[in-house]
Amino acid sequence: MKWICVFSGSNPGRQNVYSMAARHLGMLLAERNIGLVYGGASVGLMGTVADAVMSAGGSVIGVIPRTLLEREVAHTGLAELRVVETMHERKYQMAELADAFIALPGGIGTLEELFEVWTWSQLSIHSKPCGILNVNGFYDRLLGFLDYVVSETFLKQVHRNALVSTEDPIKLLELLSNTCTPLESKWNS
Repeated sequence: MKWICVFSGSNPGRQNVYSMAARHLGMLLAERNIGLVYGGASVGLMGTVADAVMSAGGSVIGVIPRTLLEREVAHTGLAELRVVETMHERKYQMAELADAFIALPGGIGTLEELFEVWTWSQLSIHSKPCGILNVNGFYDRLLGFLDYVVSETFLKQVHRNALVSTEDPIKLLELLSNTCTPLESKWNS
């Protein structure tokens, strides 16, 4: 993996543990020569992970829609900030640039981005691994719900397994390196 797209909140969250995890992940990416692709903001966990990568000497590409330049406070310290016209272009460019995806804690934007790229892998639009850094159990309820979705047969277990999750960022990077996107059809025969 040369580039990982990280989805995360434009807010820091209530607990400091989220920012600490974003910093740790950013430092790990830089140490392993893995570039960061992200939403281009200087605020929240988005800014924290980007700053950590850059402070450790790593590479960062930000992608931000023109309408969010001021609202999300575009990161002016990036060597490469791509300004696009729409959210769709943002997500498309981030997905094209990345070899894998990680979701840190965040709100509905983070969830929407994660679910879109995970859906794309299920539909064989790409074969890039998707993972969740489950900081302090942030995603426990969501992961439990996804298991329920499997039990109700709206999602195949093989596709559920394609979304890897752990609290340990080192283990998550290993899981992403070793995860193969299933080629099995999402539709029941």
